[in-house]
Amino acid sequence: MVSAAVIAAATTVAGVAHAEPRPVAQISKVAKLGPLRTDIWVTSPAMRGKVKVSVLTPQNSSGPRSTVYLLDGADAGENVSDWISKGRAGKFFADKNVNVVLPTGGAGSFYTNWAHKDAKLGKPQWETFLTKELPPLIDARFDGTGRNAVIGLSMGGQSAFALAIRHPSLYSGIASLSGCPPVSGPANEAYVRTTVAKSGGDATNMWGPFGSTNWSAHDPSLHLNKLRGKNIFLAAGSGAVGPLDLTAPADPKDGPRQAVTAAGSALELGAWRCSLEFAATLRANNIPFTDGFRLIGTHNWVYWERDLPVAWPTISRGL
Repeated sequence: MVSAAVIAAATTVAGVAHAEPRPVAQISKVAKLGPLRTDIWVTSPAMRGKVKVSVLTPQNSSGPRSTVYLLDGADAGENVSDWISKGRAGKFFADKNVNVVLPTGGAGSFYTNWAHKDAKLGKPQWETFLTKELPPLIDARFDGTGRNAVIGLSMGGQSAFALAIRHPSLYSGIASLSGCPPVSGPANEAYVRTTVAKSGGDATNMWGPFGSTNWSAHDPSLHLNKLRGKNIFLAAGSGAVGPLDLTAPADPKDGPRQAVTAAGSALELGAWRCSLEFAATLRANNIPFTDGFRLIGTHNWVYWERDLPVAWPTISRGL
């Protein structure tokens, strides 16, 4: 007679033998758009679908390269990163010996793992995609070294620091341009909630009720030791309108230039306040960073395009 234990063991072995393999992220489509740009579509189990990513590679370069991840702001382009269409990232990085990775479609998401399904934004799992699924695919296809940095603007600036404290071994450098890295306190919470709401989402579905452990888990000001030894850059303008605002390209769909400039001024003033708060926290805890604060400037691409070259010497040190 066969014992119950033997039957159970055989059943377990059989179950293992016939277990379905877990799905893994893979590149499902590649489009070469020029000598320096390749668009890839990644089938992502975490995101439950395909995610389009643009990759910039340098001219006249071969051999292993480090990788820079560039994150958009709250109005992230659905089909191409704003860093390409508005920030001229392709031109800036053309002679830099790095891969540049630009995900699309992250509007209002904070590039994080959402805790609950949102009626508008769904339940994106950007953190898993950006830190677990995508890096090995980039390194394998584009000859990456495994050394990375992350740069974000506005919403993406907070995301860059949140990803860095949660995955400190992945990034050597972090930069926030006109962002608000800390999320504790009424003003900073309001910034997050307003940013998500602009895209039609509810931040409670993202990290739960304010004050919950998930909010504190994404606040770099509460995990400062994870930032020690990193190459850090912070920039923001005061919100004061300057000559560049008067000549910046304007999209009629955004409304009258004066209204757009006024809104950009208010947004940048908030980023200025929050970034200065974070800078003071870093200084008080003896964590070095490079200061890119400007006395003039609104929430506008004409400034971020100029911030990128200023940030680069700091970010490139670890690459």
